[in-house]
Amino acid sequence: MSKKTKAFFYNFLSFTVIYIPALYILKSITNLEGFVLSITAFVISLVLGPKFQYLKTNDGEKIFMKWIFVKGIKEVK
Repeated sequence: MSKKTKAFFYNFLSFTVIYIPALYILKSITNLEGFVLSITAFVISLVLGPKFQYLKTNDGEKIFMKWIFVKGIKEVK
């Protein structure tokens, strides 16, 4: 699998891992329903989820991660 595809799957997986629990937690503690509930969980998962980026460098292809809970940009090995 190419590094570009891995970065896409990492983004998708991290978004999903945060979105589904956020949806159920919001549903249980708030009175939100329908579209507003989904949009709220979407925004929460966008803000809290890590971002993965594929880059071509002089050393080859690499995947980097940026997250609000980790200082700086980290390389994914």
